[in-house]
Amino acid sequence: MLLDVKELNTYYGESHALQDIFINVDEGEIVALLGRNGMGKSTTLKSVMGLVKSRSGKVVFDGQDITGRRPHKVARAGIGYVPEERRIFPNLTVLENLLIGVKGGEVDSSGPNAWTVERVYGHFPFMKNRAKQKGGVLSGGEQQMLTIGRTLMGNPKLLMVDEPTEGLSPIMVKEVKDLLGEIGKTGTSILLVEHNFRMAISLAKRVFVMGKAQIGYSGTTDDLKANPAITERYLEV
Repeated sequence: MLLDVKELNTYYGESHALQDIFINVDEGEIVALLGRNGMGKSTTLKSVMGLVKSRSGKVVFDGQDITGRRPHKVARAGIGYVPEERRIFPNLTVLENLLIGVKGGEVDSSGPNAWTVERVYGHFPFMKNRAKQKGGVLSGGEQQMLTIGRTLMGNPKLLMVDEPTEGLSPIMVKEVKDLLGEIGKTGTSILLVEHNFRMAISLAKRVFVMGKAQIGYSGTTDDLKANPAITERYLEV
């Protein structure tokens, strides 16, 4: 098991935002974390990443206990995080944005599946043609892809992606979906938070569904599709 989150409890002040959360992701697997707005999905990713400090519970990644580590150390352990807000650097070029994602300032091209600039360009052809353009002139969908590409430049074993299709046109939603599917085929594991139910279950084999601050259901996507009571209770389909 690549990621194993057990009994994670996170608070915002006195508000109990995550209550005994459990999630796991195997190597090479795409897992979706679903639920209505405000249930704690983004907080779960931020807690794993160390952006929000949990009060109790354990996060084990690739055999290491990374509970309580700072975000840069979680990233060095092998977790890449694509935030909902995208957070590209608008005044830097596309290429400069990509290079910011490199750990230690030097591209690691030693492994057979290493993410290099040329490999990213292979998955995102528009970036090669627009490498010298400022990130701020890209469309919303292109900025989302740039954020994903920048994160891949850190060669993560696990990619955590928060609402990648939020605000995108149907054409761009399909492009992002196809891209994540391609990334999954390379062996990179993905933990996907996504409001688009159909898009999420078309990619993931397993799902965790959040109720208010808790996991209300976990199982395969086939089992979820066969259980309309779960989707009616927890999801906006």
